Amino acid sequence: MTYEAMIVGGGVAGPVTAMALRDAGIDATVYEAYPSDAAGVGSFLSLAVNGLDVLRALDLHTAVRERGFDTPRMVLRTARGNRLAGFDLGELPDGTRTQTVMREALYGTLRAEAVRRGIRVEHGKRLVHAERTADGVRARFADGTEARGDLLIGADGIRSVTRRLIDPTAPDAHYVPLLNTGGIARGVPVDGAPGEYQMIFGRRCFFGYVPHPDGSVWWFANPPQPIELSRADLAAITPEQWRARLTTLVAGDAVAARLVEATADIAPPWNTYDFPTVPTWHRDRMIIIGDAAHAMSPSAGQGAAMAMEDALTLAHCLRELPGIDAAFAGYERLRRARVERAVAQGRRNGNGKVPGPVRLMLPLIFKLGIGGREDLTWLWNHHIEWTDSMIG
Repeated sequence: MTYEAMIVGGGVAGPVTAMALRDAGIDATVYEAYPSDAAGVGSFLSLAVNGLDVLRALDLHTAVRERGFDTPRMVLRTARGNRLAGFDLGELPDGTRTQTVMREALYGTLRAEAVRRGIRVEHGKRLVHAERTADGVRARFADGTEARGDLLIGADGIRSVTRRLIDPTAPDAHYVPLLNTGGIARGVPVDGAPGEYQMIFGRRCFFGYVPHPDGSVWWFANPPQPIELSRADLAAITPEQWRARLTTLVAGDAVAARLVEATADIAPPWNTYDFPTVPTWHRDRMIIIGDAAHAMSPSAGQGAAMAMEDALTLAHCLRELPGIDAAFAGYERLRRARVERAVAQGRRNGNGKVPGPVRLMLPLIFKLGIGGREDLTWLWNHHIEWTDSMIG
């Protein structure tokens, strides 16, 4: 069946959904709130193998892999550098492994590929309202323009307008008491092979780094922040103030301190959120996907991958099921349990990052063998049969 889809949001989920829909024979336009592309957005992220499996189905994996590097393994360490545990991050049958890529590069690559494939991407289109019409959905944007389509897909992130339009009583995201930041250091010798993440439970701040094959070191930090800061509060922190705060937090954690000192540009801080559950995903031919429906802590390492799975699954349902309502219901049936389990996994992973009793007990937990690594193959081995006409 032929539809005209409006996609709100041009991060990860939006462009991938548009390309999946195009492969399914459905036209789509992406409406992005920001006036330009993703220059300067965020730091870097890990793209798990289940996300790369989605990109392979859409012939996008090569373009994305060229922008990042393999990061197949993770090691957990104490502030003193003592090893707690190590584990692999999954691998596809063809040898594809988890990738780490700059967020800006990932966004830019996906949008450029969408445009190359003939998909229209309109910038400066911040959604303010949408409503069901007799034959579809009408959307209104902050610049006064309108658009119409058969359905509207909200890929508009954690502060989703689409989510509120679908359900005005929808819950707000749950604040996780950690900030995020990161950077790239050069000229600092560190332990660990290229592509092997070193995760350090620092004395006052969780810190991680991964050596790049080019000799640089990509790092991130999760400073504790018990009280949620507003966007204005975060924006008011100057680069000098932020560097000083990080320097204080990692003082005594030798590797972290050296990496912070050697980094010319440290990413401004941003808050951490997740959604334990969002009760209503769709109504009146509008639906939410990605972070708009199930934001998860970065500790899960699955945010981008889950958004990509959403994109392919929704396109599959719209291609194979009779009618938009049936497709939306089928999509929710296939996705809800899985993504909420992933959100819960991320929360468990993140508990040890927050200073407190759990953090203090970690060395003993691992020493006694009661911190054994949970089998996460259910995360990594998920495969969507894109060419299959059956909906599982």
